[in-house]
Amino acid sequence: MTMYAITIPEPGGPEALVWDEVPDPVPGEGEVLVEVVASAVNRADILQRQGHYSPPPGASPYPGLECSGRIAALGPGVSGWSVGDEVCALLAGGGYAEKVAVPAGQLLPVPEGVDLKQAAALPEVACTVWSNVFMIAHLRPGENLLVHGGSSGIGTMAIQLGKAIGATVAVTAGTKEKLDFCAELGADILVNYREQDFVAEVKQATDGAGVDVILDNMGAKYLDRNVRALAANGRLAIIGMQGGVKGELNIGALLSKRAAITAASLRARPLAEKATIVAAVQEHVWPLIAQGHVRPVVDRELPMADAAQAQRVVEASEHIGKVLLVTR
Repeated sequence: MTMYAITIPEPGGPEALVWDEVPDPVPGEGEVLVEVVASAVNRADILQRQGHYSPPPGASPYPGLECSGRIAALGPGVSGWSVGDEVCALLAGGGYAEKVAVPAGQLLPVPEGVDLKQAAALPEVACTVWSNVFMIAHLRPGENLLVHGGSSGIGTMAIQLGKAIGATVAVTAGTKEKLDFCAELGADILVNYREQDFVAEVKQATDGAGVDVILDNMGAKYLDRNVRALAANGRLAIIGMQGGVKGELNIGALLSKRAAITAASLRARPLAEKATIVAAVQEHVWPLIAQGHVRPVVDRELPMADAAQAQRVVEASEHIGKVLLVTR
C-alpha cells in the first residue's frame, strides 16, 4: 500500500519539498494509524527542510509536528480508541502525509465545538504553551505574562490561555494589524517591537515591577532584555532560537531578581513525557475550548501538495495564527 507525503530529497528552499508516493506507515506496538485530514506548518518544519533539524531516531522522515484526522487502524496493545474516531495528535514527524503512525499517548479527541480540520492547529501550540508557561514556569492568576510573537500560532494560544487563568498579558508583534488581533484575543499590553523597546513598555505598564513569566521564541537576541524585563522571582521560558543560539547572560541581574531561565522543546522528549503533557492539555485546555474561552486561530488553509507555498508564508511572517495543510 502507498500514500502521498511531502518528502525532502535534498535540503534547501521551499522548492525542496516534494509531494511524492511513499509506502504506508505501519502502526507498531502502542501506536495507531491516523488518516490525516489536515496538518499545520511550524517553524521546526522549515528548519528540517533546510537540513538543520533532523527527526529524532525512529520518527517519520517527513515534516509535520501535528495533525488531525480519523483513526484507520490500531496497533498491538492499544486500548481506549476505536477505528473511525476523530482525533488530533502531537507528532515527532510525519504530519505532511496522507497517513501517519502515532503513539496512542499523543492522541487527543477533537475538542467540542472545533471543526476536524481546524483541530490540526491545536496540538503543538497547546502542548508547547501549557508545558512551558504552566507546567514549568507556573504562571498564576494575577501575574503578568509577556509573549513574544503574539500573533503566531504559539502566541495566539498563549494569549488566550493566559487570559483564561486570570493573568495580564503583554505581547510583542511587528505590525499594527497583528497587535490589533492580539488585542481582540485579550492582550492587555501591546508592543510593536519595530518601534518600541519592550523592556521600557512592560516596566511602564507594571509600575516598574516587570513581568512574572516570559514566553520567548527568539533566544540569544532577546536574552539580556528578557532578563531586564523580568520581575523579582520571574521566569523566562525559552522555546525558540529565531534570534540566534548564543547570547551573553548577566548572572548578577539574574541573581538580584531570584529569577529562573528554562529552555525546552517537545519533539525529542521521551514518549512518557509527551504523554504526560498531552494528558495535561486534555485535562486543562480542552475544557476551556469547549467553554469558548480558547479557540484555534487559523490564518489560511492550503492543499498539502502546496506545502512549499505554505512554508513561504510562514517564513515571511505573513500569517496570524496557524497555516494549515489539508489533504482533501
